[in-house]
Amino acid sequence: MSNTWWRTAVVYQVYPRSFADTDGDGVGDIAGVTRHIDHLAALGVDAVWLSPFYPSPLADGGYDVADFRDVDPRLGSLDDFDALVAAAHDRGIRVIVDIVPNHTSERHPWFAEALAAGPGSAARERYIFRDGRGEAGELPPSGWESRFGGPAWTRVEDGQWYLHLFAPEQPDLNWEHPEVRAEFTDILRFWSRRGVDGFRVDVAHGLMKDLSEPLREVVPTPGGDDFDEIAANPDHPFWDRPETHEIFREWRAVFEEFDPPRMAVAEAWLPGDRLVGYLRPDELQTGFNLEFLSCAWDADAYRRVIDASISGAASVGTVATWVISNHDVVRPASALGLPSGTDTNAWLLSGGTRPRADTELGVRRARAAALLELALPGSTYIYQGEELGLPEVADLAPETLRDPAWQRSGGATKGRDGCRVPIPWEREGPSFGFSDVAGWLPQPADWGELSVRAQTGDPDSTLELYRRAIRARRAFAADESFAWDPALDKGDVLAFRRGADWLVLVNTGSAPVPLPEGEVVLASTALEGAVLPGNAAVWLRR
Repeated sequence: MSNTWWRTAVVYQVYPRSFADTDGDGVGDIAGVTRHIDHLAALGVDAVWLSPFYPSPLADGGYDVADFRDVDPRLGSLDDFDALVAAAHDRGIRVIVDIVPNHTSERHPWFAEALAAGPGSAARERYIFRDGRGEAGELPPSGWESRFGGPAWTRVEDGQWYLHLFAPEQPDLNWEHPEVRAEFTDILRFWSRRGVDGFRVDVAHGLMKDLSEPLREVVPTPGGDDFDEIAANPDHPFWDRPETHEIFREWRAVFEEFDPPRMAVAEAWLPGDRLVGYLRPDELQTGFNLEFLSCAWDADAYRRVIDASISGAASVGTVATWVISNHDVVRPASALGLPSGTDTNAWLLSGGTRPRADTELGVRRARAAALLELALPGSTYIYQGEELGLPEVADLAPETLRDPAWQRSGGATKGRDGCRVPIPWEREGPSFGFSDVAGWLPQPADWGELSVRAQTGDPDSTLELYRRAIRARRAFAADESFAWDPALDKGDVLAFRRGADWLVLVNTGSAPVPLPEGEVVLASTALEGAVLPGNAAVWLRR
């Protein structure tokens, strides 16, 4: 196996609870991934990334980990995991697992020990406990806010407060503590010895905090996103601390202990000029291009992000990592059918009715975006169901919601359940082949026609488009060259060359444009005559 396979890899993200259920409890499991491993092989992906499958109380969909060295019994066993790794490797598919280093579950033995040990104990030093403000310590140590809404501090019975940048059930670890660092390097070795090829690092930019007293407050950015907050707080007290890089240099040394070396991809909601700091030759190999994921359907916006991403990655000797969806964002088939600037949370709260997404336009753009991301130099990550063109399930009833953001925000944020609905495999059945019973989140009644079964063999389907694109990209993926075509790249049309003879065009406008000469290898929509329709993409060989 190549040591640098990750530079050109197409990686498929599995959210295990929503992929396939084999034991009839309505929740996906590890054996379900193994059962459908040939779907991934037929798709042509190079690796599968498994979102957390560890023992967890599920306060945050498995990202609240109670044991980092085991499989949640509801999802299977370590034997099931080993069988999946073997099945994947037999088909030339590598395995990446999620590592969640910022926090543990409140049910983790360390946190139980910390609560029992009391203030000033060694056990509490593994987490971030502080006395409160106010005459009796009744106020949180700072005004820091949780990403799920409300204070980022929770008070315990003895009066102290602990930090949780996410749910209260997810206490943050203290990465200044040597036991925490030693624990996670051992966890990396544990899974690497079981055959894992790489790791997706959750909240990679959040591990270190500036805990000097008094704790510094964050400059607020009302209505802004993570990028806005970083811009307003260049020396942020808990995001992207410079000390974090020392951790990943330690991890890189662990990766190099194995043959081939293990790889890692960072999840860090940072602008590109700061993300590349995590991708230096002695740190992590790759990082999700979340600016690309957040990009508006606009040619100029794409040009800026693509140029910055390619040059930034090259400056540290790596490649860009492209992604248009994941388990935390509105699915592109819906997002790209909404008017520009739509507040997607407000849209979700309306049940997807204000405004209504233009479904046909959304799917059309999502198919074009797929050809764009798969044509760019570097690696690409595909979220399960993206290859089926699944829409966001925006009309989930409140009583069905599981995302902690819904309750923590008092109903002000609907959360991410709409992109986590179990995927359909068959045209019929109580959950379209996902399970023998209804799934843990309800599927729309019309999803049978979006199923793997319905789309397989249909040349016009999104699934077959993905299969053809992933196969075709192998002809130029190893050549990392990229150049805009000076004659064709203008206005609403992105036009760039890959390899010696490949030309890619993406028309982000609504008006058709002339199609240059060349063999049409792949198009996101049917072509009539020598024109590229609006909201469409084409790969040409010349």
